[in-house]
Amino acid sequence: MMRHRARSSPSSPLTPSSNTRSHLSSKDALPPTSIWMDSWVAMKSVMKVKTFQIIVLQGIIGSLPWTAIVFFTMWFELIGFDNRSSAALNSLFAIGCASGALLGGVLADRLSRHYPDSARIMCAQFSAFMGIPFSWILLTVIPQSTDYWLAYAITLFLMGITISWCATSANNPMFAEVVPPKHRTMIYAFDRAFEGSFASLAAPAVGLVTEKIYGYDAKTVNIANGSAQGAYALSRGLLTMMILPFGICVLFYSPLYLVFKHDRDNAKVTRFKDQELI
Repeated sequence: MMRHRARSSPSSPLTPSSNTRSHLSSKDALPPTSIWMDSWVAMKSVMKVKTFQIIVLQGIIGSLPWTAIVFFTMWFELIGFDNRSSAALNSLFAIGCASGALLGGVLADRLSRHYPDSARIMCAQFSAFMGIPFSWILLTVIPQSTDYWLAYAITLFLMGITISWCATSANNPMFAEVVPPKHRTMIYAFDRAFEGSFASLAAPAVGLVTEKIYGYDAKTVNIANGSAQGAYALSRGLLTMMILPFGICVLFYSPLYLVFKHDRDNAKVTRFKDQELI
C-alpha cells in the first residue's frame, strides 16, 4: 500500500514565506504614523486645559523637596548616626509616606462626595502646607545630636504621613476627571517625565546653596566620623530647598478653585458626545 506525503507548496497563499513574515514584522515594529499624530493632537488639546497646566506647574515645584530628601541619609551620618540608625530613620519616613498616600486618597474620596469642587484641592494644599512646619521642626528645632534619635523618628514618620497626599488625593484623580479616558496613560506619562526632568535640578541646587551660602566644605568634612558644621550647613540648604517649594506649591493649587469645575464639566460633555458617536 502506497503512502502519499502531503507537501506544502512554497507559493501557497495559505503558507506565507519567511520573507513575507519578516516584512510584516518589520512593518509592525513601529506604530503607524496615525498613532503619533493622534497622540500629538490629543496632547495639544489637553495642554490647553487650565487644570492640567496648573497641576503640572505645581508638580514641577512640588517635586523639588522630594528630590532634596535624598540628602537625608548624608545629613543623618553627618550628625553622627551609624548606617543602621540612618536606615531606620529613612525606613520610618518611607512607611509614613506609604501610609499617608493611602490616608490622603481615602480622605479625599470621602470628602469629595460632599464637596466635589473643592475637597481634593483642600487636601492637596493641606498636605503641601504641612511640609513647612515639619521641615522646620526636623531641620532646625530638634538638636542635631544622636541622643535625639527618637525625636527624629517620630517627626519623620508624622511628616511622611502628612506630606504625601498630593498625588493620591488630588493630582491623579483630577487628571482622570479632565483628561479623556483613552489618553490618560499618555498624559500621566508626560506629566511624570516633565516633572521628573525639572525635579532633577533640586539635588545640585541643594549642593550649591549648602556650599555657597552656608559654607559647606566637602574637603574638610569626614562623613564617617560625623561633622557638626557640615550637618548644620546641609540642614540649612535642605531647609531652603524644602520650605520655599512647599509654600509655592500651596499657592499654585489655589487657582484650581476657579477652573477645576469648569474643566471637569467640559470633559463630561466631551465624553458624552463621544459616546453618542459610537
